[in-house]
Amino acid sequence: MAVGNYRKTKVLESEYLSPNMKRVVLTGPDLASFPSGFEGGYVKLLFTKQGRALREEEAFEQLSRQNIMMRTYTVRGFDKATQQLTLDFALHSNEGSMAPASDWAREAQAGDEMIVGGPGSTMGVDSSADWFLFIGDMTAIPAISCYLERLPKTAKGTVVLEVTQQEDILDLTKPGGVDVIWKVNGTPGRNSQLLDTVQALDWHQGRVFVWCACEFDTMKTLRRWFKRTKGIEKEQMYVSSYWKYDCTEDEHKVEKRVDSQLSD
Repeated sequence: MAVGNYRKTKVLESEYLSPNMKRVVLTGPDLASFPSGFEGGYVKLLFTKQGRALREEEAFEQLSRQNIMMRTYTVRGFDKATQQLTLDFALHSNEGSMAPASDWAREAQAGDEMIVGGPGSTMGVDSSADWFLFIGDMTAIPAISCYLERLPKTAKGTVVLEVTQQEDILDLTKPGGVDVIWKVNGTPGRNSQLLDTVQALDWHQGRVFVWCACEFDTMKTLRRWFKRTKGIEKEQMYVSSYWKYDCTEDEHKVEKRVDSQLSD
């Protein structure tokens, strides 16, 4: 395929990293043109509006019928030499609606086809900061893992991560001076402990860089606290939502667009 930034891939292998995190490794000749250095960035996975993975032979027909939807996932790893693209999926279900990418990843088997668009840009970390604060729920673990692996070995900081159950706690590769705090929340998108946990932290000396990604409403409360209480300037933080409770990705995009115009 390899039309523009869209590439045909097939599942090479898949494995559960935890009960609610599934790793899928994609491969295929089209990945020869996939650029290196986009770990922590994103790709788009293509589905029909009925929730089925788009097949190469039907791509143009479905596009002409506007019967395509995309779902966004973090590039966890890419090996150009072996043409292997690694994606980690925070598994979930949308009661009463589709969760196409999560459902696909849950059942993914070797040989399954997936059309991948992208990659999109990474939201990097200011490595000149004196210390680092990463905050996220399970959807942000792949990106945070990428950034932790690229920090200087002397880096200091704190990571606050919220997972669905105790068994979702993972071993992260990180500098020795970075502490990780795990919180368990069995109701993702509701009753988040992220804000309370961050508010209770001992604040390090020096200039911080904050990287935060989580559910939309939780993100807004965190962003407001960083701005109003801690006085953190825009250039010192990346704060974004990766999803919104009880919304599809398309509905979430609309909310994000409005929020960007009215952000507090």
